[in-house]
Amino acid sequence: MPAAVVILAAGSGSRVGAEVNKVLLPLGPLPVLAWSVLDALAVDDVRRVVLVVRPEDRVPVAEALVPHLGDREVLVVDGGATRHQSEWAALALLAAEIEAGAIDVVAIHDGARPLAGTRLFEAVLAAAREHGGAIPVVPVASLVRSDGSAAPGGTGAVQTPQAFRAGPLLAAYRRAAADGFEGTDTAAALERLGDVRIAAVPSTPLNLKVTFPEDLALALRLSGPPAAAPPRPS
Repeated sequence: MPAAVVILAAGSGSRVGAEVNKVLLPLGPLPVLAWSVLDALAVDDVRRVVLVVRPEDRVPVAEALVPHLGDREVLVVDGGATRHQSEWAALALLAAEIEAGAIDVVAIHDGARPLAGTRLFEAVLAAAREHGGAIPVVPVASLVRSDGSAAPGGTGAVQTPQAFRAGPLLAAYRRAAADGFEGTDTAAALERLGDVRIAAVPSTPLNLKVTFPEDLALALRLSGPPAAAPPRPS
C-alpha cells in the first residue's frame, strides 16, 4: 500500500544564526531540506510527499527544491503557528486519499533532520503498518534527572520520522480540531482516541536535528551522498 511523508519546514533560522529558514541553508551539494525530500521520494511505496512551510517561504522553498526534483511532484501547504496546526494542515490535504484507502500510513518528519536516510523511513513505515505507530529511538548516555541523579539504563531519545496508520491518525486530528485540543507531539492526539500501540525503531545519533550552527557543521562532516530519486509515476 502507498504511504505519505509529511516534512515539517515551517520553522526559522534564528537559533542557527541565519536570516533565512534553516532548512534552506546549504548542506554540501543540497539545501538542508532537500536531503529529507529526496530520501522520502526514494522510498518505493511513498505516494505523496507534503511539505509544510511558512507562507513567506513558499517561493524560496520552490527555488531551492525544484532543481533537484526532476519530474517528481511535492505538495506544499502553509503551516500554522504550532507543530500540531502544521501537522493538521498536511493531514487535511491528504484526507481524501486517506479516506479512499489510497494512503495507508503517514510518516511525519522534521525538515531540519537531513540525515535520516531512506532505510529509517522504510523501517518506521513498515513498523507502523504492523503495530499502528512507530518512532525512531536512539540510546542516550550520561542522562541525569532534575535532582542530579543518573537516569535509569535503557533511556532513549525520540527522533523523526514518526509513522502512524493513516486512518486513525486522521480521525485523531479531526477529533482534536473539534475539541480544540493541541498536542505537543503527534502521538498526543492519537492517545486521546484510546489505546495506541507504538513500536520503537532503532536509530542512531547520525539522525541529528540542525538547531545551532555547530549542528550544521557536524551534519556536513557526517553526510554521505544524498539519496537519488529516479522519476516514476505517482
